Amino acid sequence: MFIHLGGEKIIRASELIAIFDVSIEASSKISKGFVAQASKDKRTEAIGEEEPKSLVVTVDKVYYSPISSTTLKKRAQQPLAL
Repeated sequence: MFIHLGGEKIIRASELIAIFDVSIEASSKISKGFVAQASKDKRTEAIGEEEPKSLVVTVDKVYYSPISSTTLKKRAQQPLAL
């Protein structure tokens, strides 16, 4: 099963760890540190040119998605079968 994160990015549902609203990055020292370390390790990826609305944490990367965390959570509950 797969989850569409926006643009042309699709991930396996089994790789998904968490979905957060992007505001968590500014409001939590722990999440800010986590994202900073992922960025330092070159494990972050911005999807598309739009303003990010959510952070999607997977086994290998942290994605900045232009799709709201609510919509992504719904998609995670009903993944795509390709």
